[in-house]
Amino acid sequence: MFSLGFDMFNIMFTITFIIVIGVFAVTFIRGMMQWNKNNHSPRLTVDARVVAKRTNVSHHHHGGVHGGHSGSSTTYYVTFEFESGDRLELKLQGYDYGMIVEGDNGKLTFQGTRFLGFERG
Repeated sequence: MFSLGFDMFNIMFTITFIIVIGVFAVTFIRGMMQWNKNNHSPRLTVDARVVAKRTNVSHHHHGGVHGGHSGSSTTYYVTFEFESGDRLELKLQGYDYGMIVEGDNGKLTFQGTRFLGFERG
């Protein structure tokens, strides 16, 4: 009876381990594919208007019940609208995000999904 339970634990542990490694691998591969696609995309500078800004705050806790530390990270996004009416949401660094205001008009420079700059015009 003990052997059966121990074998079941090993099977479940192995399956969980494979799933976790698989999720990390898929995430890494998708990131590398997007990075490569951005590198092969043209650098464009176009007239754009800032139509929306948003943030995504992630909270995390590291450590055990009696210790560890908590933290958070913020991801910044800005949605730009082009003269054609098309919209594009890009991820920005906090400094760039803070310098842009909804309603701003200017020149957006980007490469694929990579924000390169915005100059008010």
